[in-house]
Amino acid sequence: MLADFLKDYFSIIVFLIIALGLSFVFIIINFTLSPKNPDPEKLSSYECGFEPFNDSRMEFDVRFYLVAILFIIFDLEIAFLFPWAISLGSIGFLGFISMMIFLFILTVGFVYEWKKGALDWE
Repeated sequence: MLADFLKDYFSIIVFLIIALGLSFVFIIINFTLSPKNPDPEKLSSYECGFEPFNDSRMEFDVRFYLVAILFIIFDLEIAFLFPWAISLGSIGFLGFISMMIFLFILTVGFVYEWKKGALDWE
């Protein structure tokens, strides 16, 4: 039973051992050979483009949230394009037209946001 298991999965086990070994070796090499000259700028925390602050109730600029929402919207658009592109041969012309309508609506929204200045970061 164990011999059958090793025969079937031996290459995967060897691959995992080599991958883990190389990972640890690279981490150790990086830790030992990397330059260690910290300065206050490197040691300071970085808060998404904002200066670090002490009060957790400080208000963020609305544009930060707007850019995040726009990223999610257009990221989901791309997520819908992958399955559509794979099944385009089977869904035919109606599927093509429905996706073009979807992309047109998103493009109109993008142009509207662009014209309103929502993408300008000052």
